[in-house]
Amino acid sequence: MELVHVAVAASSEARADAFYVGVLGLKKSEPKAVGAGICRAIFGIDRELTVINYLGGAARFEVFICPQATGAPAGGVGHACIAVESLAEFLRRCEKAQVAVIRVPKVETVITFVKDADGNLFEVKEKL
Repeated sequence: MELVHVAVAASSEARADAFYVGVLGLKKSEPKAVGAGICRAIFGIDRELTVINYLGGAARFEVFICPQATGAPAGGVGHACIAVESLAEFLRRCEKAQVAVIRVPKVETVITFVKDADGNLFEVKEKL
């Protein structure tokens, strides 16, 4: 089995670009429209949405532009996990972009998460 993509919502294309291109360093595909009928049938959203794919290596994020996007609900545990070349460099980019960083001690290590401007959570590990 292989993971094909992770789909998340963003409240605007500018916010999505700032995080997925500016912080994660992914390439942006052309935005595409997803018809209201499909959105209604799958997501219960009765209107057309724009979807943008952000790609890099084996990573593919399918980002739905949805102005009312608010990320994970309170108590939600949903997140994507990404591996970066240098955790220190990635955290510097996050600080520069004012991306929320959550670091939690766990036994002899620290678990690192970042949260984009729309509240989507990403666990971040350094590649081995």
